[in-house]
Amino acid sequence: MQVLGRHRRGRLALTGLAATVLLAASTGPAAAKPRQTDPLQQRVDAVHDTGAVGVLAEVTSPDRHDSARAGTAKVGTGRPMPRNGGFRIGSATKTFTATVVLQLVGEGRMSLEDTVEQWLPGVVQGNDNDGSRITVRQLLQHTSGIHDVLPEIPALNSAEGYRAERFRTYTPEELVALAMNHRPNFPPGDGWSYSNTNYLLAAMIIHEVTGRSWAQEVDDRIIRPLGLRNTSTPGTSPAIPGPHAHSYAAFSTDTSIDVTALNPSMAAGSGSIISTTHDLNRFYTALLGGRLLAPAQLHEMTTTTPAPELGVRYGLGLGEIPLSCGGSYFGHPGELLGYHTWSGATRDGTRTAVVYVTSDGGDDTQQAMSTLVDRELCRTRP
Repeated sequence: MQVLGRHRRGRLALTGLAATVLLAASTGPAAAKPRQTDPLQQRVDAVHDTGAVGVLAEVTSPDRHDSARAGTAKVGTGRPMPRNGGFRIGSATKTFTATVVLQLVGEGRMSLEDTVEQWLPGVVQGNDNDGSRITVRQLLQHTSGIHDVLPEIPALNSAEGYRAERFRTYTPEELVALAMNHRPNFPPGDGWSYSNTNYLLAAMIIHEVTGRSWAQEVDDRIIRPLGLRNTSTPGTSPAIPGPHAHSYAAFSTDTSIDVTALNPSMAAGSGSIISTTHDLNRFYTALLGGRLLAPAQLHEMTTTTPAPELGVRYGLGLGEIPLSCGGSYFGHPGELLGYHTWSGATRDGTRTAVVYVTSDGGDDTQQAMSTLVDRELCRTRP
């Protein structure tokens, strides 16, 4: 594995909406001086200048479809970022999972007010955890109080752990059991706390409701109908199919290692999907445009509540982020071992922007990414 320098501290995979990132959407432009005349290329260069190995962004609107890239696909090669390369979208997976749950709600097969205990008897219990007091809505909105299991995964938290366990397979039941070793952060509904365990449980509930796996339901309900040809639910496969850039993680050290290969089974439902900027833009356009959910369910998804630890608002698998030009947009950042993405769409889905990087980058990388999405969604003309 190649080693890199000049990287900020490593971040726990699938951390979701970091407060400093979300708030950056309404702050000033990225610090790097533009080198190009095209505004999108300027913003991509600004992200790259923060220390990212590779950057790619793609934006869409009724009168525009544009992309820009900077950096390299693999350290030491000089090979450019692939235009439609695949990457691990991390916590942006949660929007796919929430969409499937809400489709099932719209079909009358379950309710947001169903309890976890109704669908998964005895799974959430012990150490004051009580699935009979936690609703499906609370899972999707991160108000369940359930402990986040991701800090328990060695492969995501140190270079040594990654090397030893990057090919390990986890079951959702095993992961939830690890989370049950901890007391809840607060009684259900009495607070807000980001937890990947919530979406592992949501994936398990999808299986119980349909009799089919979370991956099968995402494939049949979202990926195939929308023609997302480069989007997949990889299961236990450690590889990224098709053209892709390598990813690098620092794990809170001064150097980074190549972490492209990973069995993502620890993130089923919460962060395992592989996609491209093109496919993610299509997904958000369809979702916010009303092609995947009936109006009542889309309203539920986009009805947000304060997320105090983030300083923004959160719906059901979507964050609501303020725009510097007024109003707000919906999206979800994601991270899984070196792949960091920031995605967003206007409320009507007519304008979308997706950017990702292939390393931890520098301290300002996330802010530069959110600034790019903000500025592109605020643009009125090409």
